[in-house]
Amino acid sequence: MKKGSVAVGLLAGLAAGAVLGVLFAPDNGKNTRKKITDKSKDSLDTLKDKYNEAIDQLSSKLESVRKKGDQTLEEGKKLVDQV
Repeated sequence: MKKGSVAVGLLAGLAAGAVLGVLFAPDNGKNTRKKITDKSKDSLDTLKDKYNEAIDQLSSKLESVRKKGDQTLEEGKKLVDQV
């Protein structure tokens, strides 16, 4: 999970830097607002992708643990039947 936290922190930092960079750039208000909106949408899309990737990885690990638990349960039942 630390990798996910680092990735989210990195994305947040990049987004904040991009917004600050656009705010301090010499451009008129309309263009600046458009740039901020575009950067925000891009950052949000990236964040959604990272979130979905993390959920997929978590689901995969959970499925693996469930299968291993089922196998262990079956092995335990066989041992009980043998005794």
